[in-house]
Amino acid sequence: MLKLYNTLTRKKEDFKPISGNKVRIYSCGPTVYSYQHIGNLRSYLSWDILKRILKFDKYDVKHVINVTDVGHLTSDADTGEDKIERAAKKENKKASDITDYYFKIFKDDFKKLNILEPDFWPKATLHIKEQIDLIKILEKKGYTYKTSDGIYFNTNKLEDYGKLARLKKEKLKAGKRIAMGEKKNNTDFALWKFSENPGTREQEWKSPWGIGYPGWHLECSAMSSKYLGKQFEIHTGGQEHIAVHHTNEIAQSETAFGKKPWVKYWLHAAWLLFKGEKVSKSKGGLYTLSELEEKGFNSLEFRYLCLTTHYRKPLNFSIDKLKSAQTSYQRLKNIISEIKDKGINKEYLKEFEAVINNDLDMPGALQILWRLIRDEKAKGKLETIKKIDKVLGLDLLKKEKLDIPKKIEKLVRERHNARKRNDWEKADELREKIKKLGYVINDTEERGIVKKI
Repeated sequence: MLKLYNTLTRKKEDFKPISGNKVRIYSCGPTVYSYQHIGNLRSYLSWDILKRILKFDKYDVKHVINVTDVGHLTSDADTGEDKIERAAKKENKKASDITDYYFKIFKDDFKKLNILEPDFWPKATLHIKEQIDLIKILEKKGYTYKTSDGIYFNTNKLEDYGKLARLKKEKLKAGKRIAMGEKKNNTDFALWKFSENPGTREQEWKSPWGIGYPGWHLECSAMSSKYLGKQFEIHTGGQEHIAVHHTNEIAQSETAFGKKPWVKYWLHAAWLLFKGEKVSKSKGGLYTLSELEEKGFNSLEFRYLCLTTHYRKPLNFSIDKLKSAQTSYQRLKNIISEIKDKGINKEYLKEFEAVINNDLDMPGALQILWRLIRDEKAKGKLETIKKIDKVLGLDLLKKEKLDIPKKIEKLVRERHNARKRNDWEKADELREKIKKLGYVINDTEERGIVKKI
Protein backbone atom coordinates (compact mmCIF):
# COMPACT_ATOMS: atom_id res chain seq x y z
CA MET A 1 0.00 0.00 0.00
CA LEU A 2 1.17 3.52 -0.81
CA LYS A 3 2.26 5.50 2.24
CA LEU A 4 2.57 9.29 2.13
CA TYR A 5 3.91 11.74 4.69
CA ASN A 6 1.04 14.10 5.47
CA THR A 7 2.14 17.58 6.58
CA LEU A 8 -1.26 18.07 8.21
CA THR A 9 -0.77 15.21 10.68
CA ARG A 10 3.06 15.09 10.63
CA LYS A 11 2.77 11.35 10.03
CA LYS A 12 3.37 8.83 7.28
CA GLU A 13 -0.09 7.47 6.48
CA ASP A 14 -1.64 4.75 4.35
CA PHE A 15 -3.06 6.40 1.25
CA LYS A 16 -6.81 5.91 0.82
CA PRO A 17 -8.78 7.87 -1.79
CA ILE A 18 -12.01 9.54 -0.75
CA SER A 19 -13.98 7.46 -3.21
CA GLY A 20 -13.08 4.38 -5.24
CA ASN A 21 -9.94 4.43 -7.35
CA LYS A 22 -9.93 8.11 -8.30
CA VAL A 23 -7.16 10.42 -7.10
CA ARG A 24 -7.37 14.20 -7.50
CA ILE A 25 -4.20 16.26 -7.11
CA TYR A 26 -3.77 20.03 -7.01
CA SER A 27 -0.26 21.47 -7.29
CA CYS A 28 0.50 25.12 -6.67
CA GLY A 29 1.79 26.36 -10.00
CA PRO A 30 4.13 29.07 -11.23
CA THR A 31 3.74 32.82 -11.02
CA VAL A 32 4.61 33.51 -14.64
CA TYR A 33 6.55 36.78 -14.47
CA SER A 34 10.06 35.35 -14.91
CA TYR A 35 12.00 32.18 -15.65
CA GLN A 36 11.50 29.27 -13.25
CA HIS A 37 14.83 28.29 -11.69
CA ILE A 38 15.95 24.76 -10.86
CA GLY A 39 14.79 25.16 -7.25
CA ASN A 40 11.23 25.67 -8.48
CA LEU A 41 11.55 22.79 -10.90
CA ARG A 42 12.73 20.34 -8.24
CA SER A 43 9.31 20.62 -6.60
CA TYR A 44 7.45 19.84 -9.85
CA LEU A 45 9.73 16.84 -10.43
CA SER A 46 8.63 15.51 -7.03
CA TRP A 47 4.95 15.73 -7.98
CA ASP A 48 5.66 14.14 -11.34
CA ILE A 49 7.11 11.16 -9.45
CA LEU A 50 4.02 11.11 -7.21
CA LYS A 51 1.73 11.00 -10.24
CA ARG A 52 3.81 8.33 -11.97
CA ILE A 53 3.69 6.14 -8.86
CA LEU A 54 -0.08 6.54 -8.57
CA LYS A 55 -0.42 5.52 -12.22
CA PHE A 56 1.99 2.62 -11.63
CA ASP A 57 -0.36 1.57 -8.81
CA LYS A 58 -3.24 1.77 -11.31
CA TYR A 59 -5.07 4.73 -9.80
CA ASP A 60 -7.20 6.99 -12.00
CA VAL A 61 -5.43 10.35 -11.59
CA LYS A 62 -6.73 13.84 -12.31
CA HIS A 63 -4.10 16.55 -11.88
CA VAL A 64 -4.39 20.35 -11.85
CA ILE A 65 -1.54 22.88 -11.84
CA ASN A 66 -2.69 26.49 -11.68
CA VAL A 67 -1.04 29.41 -13.43
CA THR A 68 -0.82 32.58 -11.34
CA ASP A 69 -1.00 35.44 -13.81
CA VAL A 70 -2.36 38.11 -11.44
CA GLY A 71 -2.57 38.85 -7.72
CA HIS A 72 0.75 37.53 -6.41
CA LEU A 73 2.20 40.52 -4.56
CA THR A 74 5.85 40.98 -3.61
CA SER A 75 5.00 40.52 0.09
CA ASP A 76 3.02 37.96 2.07
CA ALA A 77 1.71 40.97 4.00
CA ASP A 78 -0.71 41.74 1.14
CA THR A 79 1.44 44.74 0.25
CA GLY A 80 3.82 45.64 -2.53
CA GLU A 81 3.48 45.46 -6.28
CA ASP A 82 1.81 42.74 -8.28
CA LYS A 83 4.71 40.69 -9.67
CA ILE A 84 3.11 40.47 -13.13
CA GLU A 85 2.34 44.19 -13.35
CA ARG A 86 5.85 45.05 -12.21
CA ALA A 87 7.45 42.76 -14.81
CA ALA A 88 5.22 44.23 -17.55
CA LYS A 89 6.30 47.78 -16.68
CA LYS A 90 9.95 46.78 -16.49
CA GLU A 91 9.91 45.11 -19.91
CA ASN A 92 7.49 47.68 -21.40
CA LYS A 93 5.06 44.97 -22.48
CA LYS A 94 1.48 43.94 -21.84
CA ALA A 95 0.89 41.73 -18.82
CA SER A 96 -0.57 39.04 -21.09
CA ASP A 97 2.59 39.09 -23.24
CA ILE A 98 4.70 38.56 -20.11
CA THR A 99 2.59 35.71 -18.77
CA ASP A 100 2.23 33.96 -22.15
CA TYR A 101 5.98 34.09 -22.76
CA TYR A 102 7.08 32.77 -19.38
CA PHE A 103 4.34 30.14 -19.28
CA LYS A 104 5.57 28.80 -22.63
CA ILE A 105 9.13 28.59 -21.27
CA PHE A 106 7.82 26.81 -18.19
CA LYS A 107 6.01 24.22 -20.32
CA ASP A 108 9.15 23.75 -22.41
CA ASP A 109 11.06 23.02 -19.19
CA PHE A 110 8.42 20.40 -18.31
CA LYS A 111 9.01 18.70 -21.66
CA LYS A 112 12.79 18.75 -21.23
CA LEU A 113 12.49 17.20 -17.76
CA ASN A 114 9.99 14.53 -18.88
CA ILE A 115 7.39 15.92 -16.46
CA LEU A 116 3.91 14.73 -17.37
CA GLU A 117 1.58 17.67 -18.03
CA PRO A 118 -1.49 18.07 -15.82
CA ASP A 119 -5.03 17.55 -17.06
CA PHE A 120 -5.74 21.26 -16.54
CA TRP A 121 -3.66 24.47 -16.47
CA PRO A 122 -6.24 26.99 -15.13
CA LYS A 123 -5.19 30.64 -15.24
CA ALA A 124 -6.29 33.00 -12.48
CA THR A 125 -7.32 35.73 -14.95
CA LEU A 126 -9.77 33.34 -16.63
CA HIS A 127 -11.46 32.44 -13.33
CA ILE A 128 -12.38 35.83 -11.88
CA LYS A 129 -16.09 34.92 -11.65
CA GLU A 130 -15.31 31.80 -9.59
CA GLN A 131 -13.17 33.86 -7.23
CA ILE A 132 -15.81 36.55 -6.77
CA ASP A 133 -18.42 33.86 -6.13
CA LEU A 134 -16.20 32.33 -3.43
CA ILE A 135 -15.85 35.70 -1.67
CA LYS A 136 -19.64 36.07 -1.75
CA ILE A 137 -20.00 32.73 0.08
CA LEU A 138 -17.50 33.79 2.73
CA GLU A 139 -19.19 37.18 3.06
CA LYS A 140 -22.61 35.58 3.51
CA LYS A 141 -21.18 33.37 6.28
CA GLY A 142 -19.81 36.45 8.05
CA TYR A 143 -16.09 35.81 7.65
CA THR A 144 -15.11 38.93 5.67
CA TYR A 145 -14.67 42.63 6.35
CA LYS A 146 -13.74 45.66 4.30
CA THR A 147 -10.77 48.03 4.67
CA SER A 148 -9.67 50.94 2.51
CA ASP A 149 -7.49 48.63 0.39
CA GLY A 150 -9.56 45.47 0.08
CA ILE A 151 -11.77 42.68 1.41
CA TYR A 152 -10.15 40.56 4.12
CA PHE A 153 -10.77 37.17 5.72
CA ASN A 154 -11.23 37.30 9.50
CA THR A 155 -9.03 34.49 10.83
CA ASN A 156 -10.06 35.16 14.44
CA LYS A 157 -13.36 33.40 13.73
CA LEU A 158 -11.58 30.08 13.18
CA GLU A 159 -10.43 28.14 16.23
CA ASP A 160 -8.19 25.86 14.18
CA TYR A 161 -6.60 28.53 11.96
CA GLY A 162 -2.96 27.64 11.29
CA LYS A 163 -3.31 23.91 11.97
CA LEU A 164 -1.25 22.96 8.89
CA ALA A 165 1.73 25.01 10.05
CA ARG A 166 0.86 24.49 13.74
CA LEU A 167 0.75 28.23 14.25
CA LYS A 168 -0.28 29.71 17.57
CA LYS A 169 -2.07 32.93 16.74
CA GLU A 170 -1.58 34.47 20.14
CA LYS A 171 2.19 34.23 19.67
CA LEU A 172 2.23 35.85 16.23
CA LYS A 173 3.08 39.49 16.72
CA ALA A 174 2.03 42.21 14.30
CA GLY A 175 4.94 43.29 12.17
CA LYS A 176 6.68 39.94 12.54
CA ARG A 177 4.83 37.74 10.06
CA ILE A 178 2.70 40.42 8.41
CA ALA A 179 1.97 44.10 9.07
CA MET A 180 -1.37 45.01 10.64
CA GLY A 181 -2.45 48.11 8.74
CA GLU A 182 -6.25 48.17 9.01
CA LYS A 183 -6.48 44.45 9.64
CA LYS A 184 -8.39 43.25 12.68
CA ASN A 185 -5.90 40.45 13.27
CA ASN A 186 -2.31 40.05 12.15
CA THR A 187 -3.07 36.74 10.40
CA ASP A 188 -5.97 38.12 8.32
CA PHE A 189 -5.41 38.03 4.58
CA ALA A 190 -6.74 39.73 1.47
CA LEU A 191 -9.43 38.07 -0.62
CA TRP A 192 -9.82 41.04 -2.98
CA LYS A 193 -7.50 44.02 -3.38
CA PHE A 194 -8.79 47.39 -4.59
CA SER A 195 -6.95 49.17 -7.39
CA GLU A 196 -5.27 52.24 -5.91
CA ASN A 197 -6.08 54.25 -9.02
CA PRO A 198 -8.70 52.40 -11.07
CA GLY A 199 -7.84 52.51 -14.74
CA THR A 200 -4.07 52.56 -14.23
CA ARG A 201 -3.67 48.83 -13.70
CA GLU A 202 -3.76 46.62 -16.77
CA GLN A 203 -5.33 43.74 -14.85
CA GLU A 204 -8.37 44.80 -12.83
CA TRP A 205 -12.03 43.80 -12.72
CA LYS A 206 -15.35 45.06 -11.41
CA SER A 207 -16.67 43.37 -8.29
CA PRO A 208 -19.51 43.97 -5.79
CA TRP A 209 -16.93 45.62 -3.50
CA GLY A 210 -15.02 47.76 -5.98
CA ILE A 211 -12.62 47.60 -8.93
CA GLY A 212 -9.60 45.47 -8.20
CA TYR A 213 -8.10 42.01 -8.44
CA PRO A 214 -8.16 38.73 -6.47
CA GLY A 215 -5.83 37.75 -3.65
CA TRP A 216 -3.24 35.08 -4.39
CA HIS A 217 -4.58 32.56 -1.83
CA LEU A 218 -8.13 32.88 -3.14
CA GLU A 219 -7.12 31.83 -6.65
CA CYS A 220 -6.06 28.33 -5.63
CA SER A 221 -9.21 27.62 -3.59
CA ALA A 222 -11.49 28.77 -6.41
CA MET A 223 -9.73 26.90 -9.19
CA SER A 224 -9.05 23.66 -7.31
CA SER A 225 -12.71 23.39 -6.29
CA LYS A 226 -13.89 24.03 -9.85
CA TYR A 227 -11.81 21.23 -11.36
CA LEU A 228 -11.48 18.77 -8.46
CA GLY A 229 -14.56 19.34 -6.32
CA LYS A 230 -15.11 20.74 -2.83
CA GLN A 231 -13.00 18.00 -1.27
CA PHE A 232 -10.12 16.08 -2.82
CA GLU A 233 -7.21 13.79 -2.02
CA ILE A 234 -3.83 15.52 -2.45
CA HIS A 235 -2.51 19.09 -2.43
CA THR A 236 1.19 19.69 -3.12
CA GLY A 237 3.66 22.55 -2.98
CA GLY A 238 7.01 23.70 -1.66
CA GLN A 239 7.77 23.95 2.04
CA GLU A 240 7.57 27.75 1.73
CA HIS A 241 3.81 27.44 1.13
CA ILE A 242 3.01 25.85 4.49
CA ALA A 243 2.91 28.81 6.89
CA VAL A 244 0.96 31.33 4.81
CA HIS A 245 -0.36 30.28 1.40
CA HIS A 246 -1.61 26.78 2.20
CA THR A 247 -2.69 27.80 5.70
CA ASN A 248 -4.91 30.50 4.17
CA GLU A 249 -6.23 28.19 1.47
CA ILE A 250 -7.43 25.79 4.17
CA ALA A 251 -9.05 28.58 6.18
CA GLN A 252 -11.15 29.99 3.34
CA SER A 253 -11.93 26.62 1.69
CA GLU A 254 -13.09 24.78 4.81
CA THR A 255 -15.16 27.83 5.78
CA ALA A 256 -16.77 28.10 2.34
CA PHE A 257 -17.32 24.42 1.58
CA GLY A 258 -17.89 23.05 5.09
CA LYS A 259 -15.58 20.11 4.41
CA LYS A 260 -13.05 19.06 7.04
CA PRO A 261 -10.50 18.13 6.03
CA TRP A 262 -10.81 20.01 2.75
CA VAL A 263 -7.79 18.03 1.52
CA LYS A 264 -6.83 14.63 2.97
CA TYR A 265 -3.09 14.66 2.27
CA TRP A 266 -0.75 17.66 2.12
CA LEU A 267 2.67 16.99 0.55
CA HIS A 268 5.55 19.49 0.59
CA ALA A 269 8.92 19.35 -1.11
CA ALA A 270 12.06 20.59 0.63
CA TRP A 271 14.23 23.30 -0.89
CA LEU A 272 17.09 23.07 -3.29
CA LEU A 273 20.11 24.50 -1.46
CA PHE A 274 23.29 26.16 -2.67
CA LYS A 275 26.18 26.29 -0.22
CA GLY A 276 23.78 25.22 2.51
CA GLU A 277 21.18 27.92 1.91
CA LYS A 278 18.05 28.19 -0.24
CA VAL A 279 18.94 29.08 -3.82
CA SER A 280 18.52 32.82 -4.36
CA LYS A 281 19.88 35.74 -6.33
CA SER A 282 21.96 36.88 -3.38
CA LYS A 283 23.30 33.43 -2.37
CA GLY A 284 23.72 31.92 -5.85
CA GLY A 285 22.73 28.64 -7.49
CA LEU A 286 19.74 30.19 -9.21
CA TYR A 287 20.27 28.47 -12.56
CA THR A 288 17.65 27.91 -15.23
CA LEU A 289 17.61 24.71 -17.29
CA SER A 290 18.87 26.66 -20.30
CA GLU A 291 21.86 27.88 -18.30
CA LEU A 292 22.69 24.32 -17.29
CA GLU A 293 22.43 23.27 -20.94
CA GLU A 294 24.96 25.96 -21.85
CA LYS A 295 27.31 24.35 -19.33
CA GLY A 296 27.00 21.01 -21.11
CA PHE A 297 24.30 19.25 -19.09
CA ASN A 298 21.01 17.90 -20.33
CA SER A 299 17.82 18.20 -18.34
CA LEU A 300 17.49 14.49 -17.57
CA GLU A 301 20.87 14.61 -15.84
CA PHE A 302 19.38 17.22 -13.50
CA ARG A 303 16.33 14.97 -13.09
CA TYR A 304 18.64 12.11 -12.13
CA LEU A 305 20.37 14.33 -9.56
CA CYS A 306 17.00 15.20 -7.99
CA LEU A 307 16.10 11.51 -7.70
CA THR A 308 19.22 10.86 -5.60
CA THR A 309 17.69 12.78 -2.64
CA HIS A 310 14.29 12.19 -1.02
CA TYR A 311 11.80 14.94 -1.86
CA ARG A 312 11.33 15.83 1.83
CA LYS A 313 15.06 16.37 2.33
CA PRO A 314 16.99 19.47 1.19
CA LEU A 315 19.13 18.86 -1.88
CA ASN A 316 22.49 20.64 -1.82
CA PHE A 317 23.18 21.64 -5.40
CA SER A 318 26.56 22.30 -7.00
CA ILE A 319 27.97 21.96 -10.50
CA ASP A 320 30.32 19.25 -9.21
CA LYS A 321 27.36 17.24 -7.89
CA LEU A 322 25.60 17.67 -11.22
CA LYS A 323 28.75 16.45 -13.02
CA SER A 324 28.76 13.39 -10.79
CA ALA A 325 25.07 12.77 -11.58
CA GLN A 326 25.85 13.20 -15.27
CA THR A 327 28.56 10.54 -15.09
CA SER A 328 26.25 8.13 -13.25
CA TYR A 329 23.36 8.75 -15.62
CA GLN A 330 25.45 8.26 -18.76
CA ARG A 331 27.08 5.12 -17.31
CA LEU A 332 23.62 3.77 -16.43
CA LYS A 333 22.38 4.32 -19.97
CA ASN A 334 25.52 2.80 -21.49
CA ILE A 335 25.18 -0.38 -19.40
CA ILE A 336 21.47 -0.68 -20.20
CA SER A 337 22.15 -0.27 -23.93
CA GLU A 338 24.10 -3.56 -23.83
CA ILE A 339 21.31 -5.55 -22.13
CA LYS A 340 19.43 -7.91 -24.45
CA ASP A 341 17.41 -10.35 -22.29
CA LYS A 342 13.66 -9.81 -22.16
CA GLY A 343 10.91 -10.86 -19.76
CA ILE A 344 10.10 -9.58 -16.27
CA ASN A 345 12.14 -10.05 -13.13
CA LYS A 346 9.34 -10.27 -10.57
CA GLU A 347 11.67 -10.28 -7.59
CA TYR A 348 13.32 -6.96 -8.41
CA LEU A 349 10.05 -5.41 -9.59
CA LYS A 350 8.32 -6.34 -6.32
CA GLU A 351 11.20 -4.81 -4.35
CA PHE A 352 11.01 -1.65 -6.49
CA GLU A 353 7.26 -1.38 -5.96
CA ALA A 354 7.66 -1.63 -2.17
CA VAL A 355 10.31 1.10 -2.11
CA ILE A 356 8.50 3.65 -4.29
CA ASN A 357 5.30 3.17 -2.29
CA ASN A 358 7.17 4.11 0.87
CA ASP A 359 6.63 7.88 0.56
CA LEU A 360 8.18 8.14 -2.92
CA ASP A 361 11.61 6.80 -1.97
CA MET A 362 13.56 7.56 -5.15
CA PRO A 363 17.07 7.08 -3.74
CA GLY A 364 15.98 3.57 -2.74
CA ALA A 365 14.49 3.02 -6.20
CA LEU A 366 17.78 3.98 -7.90
CA GLN A 367 19.69 1.58 -5.64
CA ILE A 368 17.43 -1.29 -6.73
CA LEU A 369 17.88 -0.36 -10.40
CA TRP A 370 21.68 -0.35 -10.06
CA ARG A 371 21.61 -3.72 -8.26
CA LEU A 372 19.45 -5.16 -11.03
CA ILE A 373 21.74 -4.13 -13.88
CA ARG A 374 24.86 -5.32 -12.01
CA ASP A 375 23.33 -8.66 -11.02
CA GLU A 376 24.89 -11.12 -13.46
CA LYS A 377 22.46 -13.87 -12.45
CA ALA A 378 19.30 -11.80 -12.84
CA LYS A 379 17.02 -12.58 -15.80
CA GLY A 380 14.34 -10.47 -17.44
CA LYS A 381 16.20 -7.19 -17.04
CA LEU A 382 15.07 -5.23 -20.09
CA GLU A 383 11.31 -5.31 -19.54
CA THR A 384 11.81 -4.73 -15.83
CA ILE A 385 13.88 -1.62 -16.55
CA LYS A 386 11.16 -0.42 -18.92
CA LYS A 387 8.55 -0.68 -16.15
CA ILE A 388 10.88 0.97 -13.61
CA ASP A 389 11.54 3.85 -16.01
CA LYS A 390 7.83 4.59 -16.28
CA VAL A 391 8.23 5.88 -12.73
CA LEU A 392 11.73 7.33 -12.96
CA GLY A 393 11.09 9.10 -16.27
CA LEU A 394 14.77 9.02 -17.30
CA ASP A 395 14.44 7.70 -20.89
CA LEU A 396 16.77 4.85 -19.96
CA LEU A 397 16.03 2.84 -23.10
CA LYS A 398 16.00 5.76 -25.51
CA LYS A 399 18.93 5.73 -27.90
CA GLU A 400 20.34 9.19 -28.50
CA LYS A 401 22.17 10.06 -31.68
CA LEU A 402 24.40 13.06 -31.92
CA ASP A 403 26.44 13.38 -35.08
CA ILE A 404 29.62 15.17 -34.07
CA PRO A 405 31.27 16.90 -37.06
CA LYS A 406 34.75 15.62 -37.91
CA LYS A 407 36.17 19.07 -37.21
CA ILE A 408 34.82 18.92 -33.63
CA GLU A 409 36.02 15.32 -33.17
CA LYS A 410 39.51 16.40 -34.21
CA LEU A 411 39.51 19.27 -31.69
CA VAL A 412 38.28 16.92 -28.95
CA ARG A 413 41.14 14.52 -29.71
CA GLU A 414 43.66 17.37 -29.66
CA ARG A 415 42.29 18.55 -26.34
CA HIS A 416 42.43 15.03 -24.91
CA ASN A 417 46.08 14.75 -25.92
CA ALA A 418 46.83 18.18 -24.40
CA ARG A 419 45.31 17.06 -21.10
CA LYS A 420 47.42 13.87 -21.17
CA ARG A 421 50.52 16.10 -21.55
CA ASN A 422 49.24 18.26 -18.64
CA ASP A 423 49.11 21.19 -21.07
CA TRP A 424 46.12 22.77 -19.34
CA GLU A 425 46.46 26.12 -21.09
CA LYS A 426 46.14 24.46 -24.50
CA ALA A 427 43.25 22.30 -23.25
CA ASP A 428 41.35 25.38 -22.05
CA GLU A 429 42.03 27.14 -25.36
CA LEU A 430 40.60 24.18 -27.29
CA ARG A 431 37.58 23.99 -24.97
CA GLU A 432 36.71 27.62 -25.82
CA LYS A 433 37.24 26.94 -29.53
CA ILE A 434 34.85 23.97 -29.35
CA LYS A 435 32.30 26.11 -27.48
CA LYS A 436 32.41 28.86 -30.13
CA LEU A 437 31.58 26.21 -32.73
CA GLY A 438 28.40 25.33 -30.80
CA TYR A 439 29.51 22.37 -28.67
CA VAL A 440 30.44 21.85 -25.04
CA ILE A 441 32.61 19.21 -23.43
CA ASN A 442 32.41 17.93 -19.86
CA ASP A 443 35.37 16.02 -18.48
CA THR A 444 33.42 13.23 -16.83
CA GLU A 445 34.91 10.39 -18.87
CA GLU A 446 38.31 9.73 -20.40
CA ARG A 447 37.70 11.95 -23.43
CA GLY A 448 34.74 13.82 -22.00
CA ILE A 449 31.09 14.02 -23.05
CA VAL A 450 30.50 16.22 -26.09
CA LYS A 451 27.12 17.88 -26.58
CA LYS A 452 25.58 20.47 -28.84
CA ILE A 453 24.65 23.74 -27.15
